[in-house]
Amino acid sequence: MATQFPFSFLADGFGKLTRNLKAPAWLTDEAQHRLVLFLNHVLTQEPEARARLARHKGRVVRLQWRDFAMLLAATPAGLWELTPDAESDLRLTVSDDSPFSLARNALRGDRPGVRIEGDVQFAAEVNWLVDNVRWDAEEDLARLIGDAPAHAVANAGRGAAQALRAFAGKLSGQQDTKA
Repeated sequence: MATQFPFSFLADGFGKLTRNLKAPAWLTDEAQHRLVLFLNHVLTQEPEARARLARHKGRVVRLQWRDFAMLLAATPAGLWELTPDAESDLRLTVSDDSPFSLARNALRGDRPGVRIEGDVQFAAEVNWLVDNVRWDAEEDLARLIGDAPAHAVANAGRGAAQALRAFAGKLSGQQDTKA
């Protein structure tokens, strides 16, 4: 008999509650703009990633999770820009509806399930970006507070992330354990 996650009723209730909630349009718009700024900041640190993305200038990817959708177009500079009403060349839809489940999988280091529709070559480039481009938070923090303090903060963050992953792994291990 499989052991249930002790707080599964909370996860189910939270999922049902959030399924009917909609963020205000201004908040969604602002969050999308901030996300694009962050993605472009990370891309500016990776010349190979910008070169690969620039080859697909004008192509549009639609990111979809539940009711949240975002259209991103590749620019000639190899960055992303929001494009509100464009036909998408590629559609990436996250298949897991539960935000709790997505967070748990992210803590374990797992990717969410994604349904891919559209341009296969463009999908391969986006997958390469996801696999190979990483944010160097320690480097950005070092610009603000210096190398040594940034290294100490980054080590503390890595330790906390490792502890969270271990905790999430134990929780998911409890679910899969047979008595």
